[in-house]
Amino acid sequence: MNTRKSIVFLGTILLFLSCATNPFTGKKTLALVPNSQILPMAFQQYNQFLGENKVVKGTSDAEMIKRVGQRIAKASERWLNANGYAGYLKDYQWEYNLVDDKTVNAWCMPGGKIVFYTGILPIAKGETGIAAIMGHEVAHALANHGQQRMSAGQLQQVAGAATAVAVSGKDSQTQQIVGTAFGLGSQFGVMLPFSRSHETEADRIGIQLMAIAGYNPDEAANLWRRMKANSGGQAPPEFMSTHPSSDTRIANLTAWAPAARAEAKKFGVTTFK
Repeated sequence: MNTRKSIVFLGTILLFLSCATNPFTGKKTLALVPNSQILPMAFQQYNQFLGENKVVKGTSDAEMIKRVGQRIAKASERWLNANGYAGYLKDYQWEYNLVDDKTVNAWCMPGGKIVFYTGILPIAKGETGIAAIMGHEVAHALANHGQQRMSAGQLQQVAGAATAVAVSGKDSQTQQIVGTAFGLGSQFGVMLPFSRSHETEADRIGIQLMAIAGYNPDEAANLWRRMKANSGGQAPPEFMSTHPSSDTRIANLTAWAPAARAEAKKFGVTTFK
């Protein structure tokens, strides 16, 4: 099979297997690995992580993480139910934990397993900042970004193998050039933009969720101003990064805040923390 046929074949597979739907965008998404396999693995890995790290319990900060998480989860359910996705969260097992670690980070695994590191609390500066982060992380899980990344990784491997087969009859120098070109092209032209699109999507979904939960959506942009200040402006060029630049995120979140308020109003939420 020549290179062109390989690309057509892979494209056909991609179209055929892009069968999941993102409820927040209506877009078809990659779903080569079913959630029935992903969620049990995620839950197991989450429990293992908690067993290997210092979980903060019983403090005001730990309780705040749970309180905000529960409000964001409820907002998610309200939005999904109102938009024809009742039962979408049936396999989720929400859990919110604060871990004693100086890392400035938070994450949500597929199925609603959430961790905040204590290192991000000073930048969050309270409950509304936590809600901006929580909305973003929960959005990754709701939009099945983990499933999509796993699926994209599998397709990248298949495409790499097909490319190797296509040039297998060429001399070693040509094989090396094509292999390098494929690696760089797939990374900078596909995988990194794919990751950045997920981050942007999570920002947009997350700001709506925090507003529906009763938190001021203007704080999302303010949070990223503090994130930028904390980084000291040290970041790779956007095209080389898995995330959009802080300036891009600040501009996007500022522009999306009015729409988030309007979305919250549909659910009777007109005042915000």
